[in-house]
Amino acid sequence: MRIDRTQRVWLVASLTILTLSVVLYAIYAAVAVEGPRGGSAMGLLFGVTGFAFMVFAALLGARKRVPTWRLGRAQAWMRGHLWLGLLSLPMILFHSGFHFGGTLTRVLMWLLIVTVASGMFGAVLQHYLPKAMTADVKLETIYDEIGSVRVLLREEADREMETLCGALGLPSNARETQRAGGFSTARPAMARGNGPAVAIAEEKRVLTEVEHAPLRKFYVEEMRPFLEHPRERRGRLNDADRAQAAFAGLRTMLPELAHETLGDLEDICNEARQLLRQEQLHRWLHGWLLLHIPISLAVIVLGAVHAVAALKW
Repeated sequence: MRIDRTQRVWLVASLTILTLSVVLYAIYAAVAVEGPRGGSAMGLLFGVTGFAFMVFAALLGARKRVPTWRLGRAQAWMRGHLWLGLLSLPMILFHSGFHFGGTLTRVLMWLLIVTVASGMFGAVLQHYLPKAMTADVKLETIYDEIGSVRVLLREEADREMETLCGALGLPSNARETQRAGGFSTARPAMARGNGPAVAIAEEKRVLTEVEHAPLRKFYVEEMRPFLEHPRERRGRLNDADRAQAAFAGLRTMLPELAHETLGDLEDICNEARQLLRQEQLHRWLHGWLLLHIPISLAVIVLGAVHAVAALKW
C-alpha cells in the first residue's frame, strides 16, 4: 500500500508519541508507590493529552461544516483525525492505569473503545470500498440521481418491449420520467408521449402473441418489478450469473429477430444491477458514521463531565 507524505508524517509522529508515552508510563508505574492513578501528576498529564486528542479529532467535523475555516489542508486534518483519535485510547488507558473505575468512567471507557473501533472500521471501508466500486460499478452515476436513472431505465425497457410485442397494458410513467429529469449512463433517454407511443409500437410489432408470450411473461413478472423495486425483489435478476442464464434461456425460445431487443433488455438489467450495487456500497461507506459520530460526541461530553467531577471532588 502506497503511503503519501502527509500520512507518513502523521504515522511517524504518532508512533513517536506512542513510544514515548509507553516509556513514561512504564517508569511511572514502576516508581508510583500506590500504583498508577488518574489523579497523580503523570495521570493527569495522560488524561489531558488524551482528551486533547479527542477534541482535535472532533474538530474535523466542525471544519467540514464551516466552509470558511481554511486552517491547513483537508487531507492533513483527516490524517490527524485518524491517528490522534487512535492515540487517544492508549492515553486514556495510561491515565486510568488500565482501571475502568466507577460507573461514569466505565461508560466513558467503553464508549471510547467503540468510537475508536468504529473509526478504524470506517477508515478500512473508505480505503477499500472506492476500489470495489470502481471494479463492480462500471457505470457509476451521481448517487442522488440513481432514482431518476432507475425510472428512465424502466421507461426504456417498456419502449423496447412495446416495439417488439405491442402495447403491454401497463401504466404509463411518462409524467414520472419528465419529473425525474435524470439520465442513463449507458444510453441516452428518449422522451415519449402516451397515445403515439402505443400506436408506433403496434405498427412495429414483429412477433405474434404466441412468439412473444415467454418474453412478455418474463418481463411483466420478473424484469419490470426488478427495475421498479430492485431492493425488494430477490430473484434471478439480482445475480449476474443467474440473470445471464435467464436471458440465454429466452434466446432459445425467441426468434432470432428478437435477439437484438433481448440484448438491450439484458444491458438495462445489468445497469440496474450496478445501480443497486452502488447503493449498497454507498450505504456501507457512509452508514458507519451513524454510529461513530453520536458516540464520539457522547465521549467528548462525558469526558468533560468526568474532568470537572474529578477536579471538583
